[in-house]
Amino acid sequence: METTTIITRPNLTMPGTMTKTSTVNQQQNPLLRQQALPPFAQISTEHVVPAVQQVLKEGKEALNSVLDSCTPPTWENLVAPLEALDDRIHQAWSPVSHLHGVVDSEALREAYKTSLPLLSEFNTELTQNEDLYRAFQALAESTEYPLLDTAQRRVIDNSLRDFRLGGVALSPEHKTRFKAIVRRLSELSTRFEEQVLDATEAWSKHINDSEQLRGLPDSTLTQAREKAKAKDLDGWLLGLDAPCYIAIVTYAENSDLRRELYTAYSTRASDQGPHAGQWDNGPVLDEILALRHELSGLLDFGNYGEYSLATKMADSAGEVLGFLQDLATRALPIARQELAELEAFATTEFDCTELAPWDIAYCSEKLRQHRYAFSQEDLRPYFPLPRVLDGLFGILQRLFGIQLEIREGVENWHPDVSCYRVLDAGGELRGSCYIDLYARAGKRNGAWMDECRQRRRTGAGIENPVAFVNCNFAPPSGGKPAGLTHDDVLTLFHEFGHALHHLLTRVEYASVSGINGVEWDAVELPSQLLENWCWEREALSLISAHVDTGEILPEALYEKLLGAKNFHSALQMVRQLEFSLFDFRLHLEYQAGSRTDQVQAMLDTVRAEVAVIQPPSWNRFAHSFGHIFAGGYGAGYYSYKWAEVLSSDAFSRFEEQGVFDPSTGRRFLQAVLEQGGTRGAMELFIEFRGRKPKIDALLRHSGIAA
Repeated sequence: METTTIITRPNLTMPGTMTKTSTVNQQQNPLLRQQALPPFAQISTEHVVPAVQQVLKEGKEALNSVLDSCTPPTWENLVAPLEALDDRIHQAWSPVSHLHGVVDSEALREAYKTSLPLLSEFNTELTQNEDLYRAFQALAESTEYPLLDTAQRRVIDNSLRDFRLGGVALSPEHKTRFKAIVRRLSELSTRFEEQVLDATEAWSKHINDSEQLRGLPDSTLTQAREKAKAKDLDGWLLGLDAPCYIAIVTYAENSDLRRELYTAYSTRASDQGPHAGQWDNGPVLDEILALRHELSGLLDFGNYGEYSLATKMADSAGEVLGFLQDLATRALPIARQELAELEAFATTEFDCTELAPWDIAYCSEKLRQHRYAFSQEDLRPYFPLPRVLDGLFGILQRLFGIQLEIREGVENWHPDVSCYRVLDAGGELRGSCYIDLYARAGKRNGAWMDECRQRRRTGAGIENPVAFVNCNFAPPSGGKPAGLTHDDVLTLFHEFGHALHHLLTRVEYASVSGINGVEWDAVELPSQLLENWCWEREALSLISAHVDTGEILPEALYEKLLGAKNFHSALQMVRQLEFSLFDFRLHLEYQAGSRTDQVQAMLDTVRAEVAVIQPPSWNRFAHSFGHIFAGGYGAGYYSYKWAEVLSSDAFSRFEEQGVFDPSTGRRFLQAVLEQGGTRGAMELFIEFRGRKPKIDALLRHSGIAA
């Protein structure tokens, strides 16, 4: 097995021990400083556990003080100090959680795993504290409650809901069990994610014969050559990182090579494939499902699917299933037609009578090129990352009146990271955003936005929000800036949409500011909305400039891009519906005692109903489905399609008024982005759109007739 050295600051990769951490001077611990931005260059793994222990100790003392003094309970003597307590913990833990995802190391893992149970136990004790619950109840029933503003009442209402979901009404015996379940689920989610990362980084393939790499883009070959050099190898070194894997299965003419990477990628962290059993997530996901089901039962929910809906827009499991099945009914006939056309093309062009899973992306790209005479790689020179970022910032300025400016001298966790300040039209600082965009060892796959700081009012004034934007693009090579595909551009815009939701909030209470308090099936609205500008001619003129000539995307190439927008869109939609139905039905129909074979059986059942492409029996998709087993999307993956109805309908208003209409941009800013979780997502959508959402725009944008 080949290992990869994590290149980052020395103090994050030092193998320090946990016994050593107890000697850290608390006054010198950078994680305990209350400041606008974390001092990343000063954070060491030995700071983590002492910082967590200290803030939790302070938290328990603060909680006791609150309970002693909140008679009768008011906003100022109950809720405000608890928000301050939560922020204190968040400021210490957020940098640690982030570093665990972007510069993973054994020492950092150890500190992270040691801290998680402490945090889990504290949070569970907080939500199960009956005295605290009664204080919130009394405040909700007091004469002060109607006089509070909308955001404050929402904080109180959400808190009462979360007390109930946290087990406050359980018997002492069941409280103990509930607490153990929550703690164990936290540990298992971390293990699931880490084992996917380990399995991904463990696999590599060294190639000396260039003939085996025919068809690959120059950018992929350059990256593979540089990886080989870093290992003192000749030739090229391939891996399972997203840029390399996608390029191989999409462009490599060597079918055996495509199959080898597909096999390794689709069996990661499982009982199959080249590392079978080494990082097997089968037992992990079994235990996660069993514990989620048990937790739901303790709270008198029939299953975890029902439990998850308590914090979502959807009113019932039937509504979710009906929504997904309706989309499947509309998309399946078109998806079958798309597959039939692909099979016919593969037979004619490649004498391929039966498409294997590792042939589909390759043949699809060939069909796209045949039909539209261009590929994603043709676009890459037109989207150098510096130009895309500048153009993105220009689009945000035109839509929402904001400016992003680089912050110099900010402490980062890696040389590739940049930090920007976000200013509104009046020059007021609204927040800051870290941007970390390149794939590397020690960084988990995918793209995501996360919170660093939350907007809230304190006695000293407003604390501004700070966001992390993370992607896994191929890094610069050959002395040129990184070039993005159009799919990469969509990803970047998507994550920035999340960041805007967090950064542009005007709410002054952390638990409902930004993305906090927003129903989970609505949280994708701003991110999916922003993707639409990646298809607009005027926007593309801002974000494109050929890396050599500076030429913006030519009209002929733009027409090809637009013509191919909905290429295989029905196949893509049924794939997302497959994920969504599998996730929701898995949690809805789970039976105590089920094991991995039942998980696979559910996936097979869903595929038989909505999939038109059937993977091989040894495919282990569920074992690396981090969204639902290591992220926040358990029994909620349907949120992507649910929110896409909202985002498509919201963008249709821009289409009606003009995609850069400043009044429509301000309306969305004020009705949605600035409101955070202060009101229900449906209410905010209606305020922006003037009516409830309709599905028509989604079907139109996807090329699927109503």
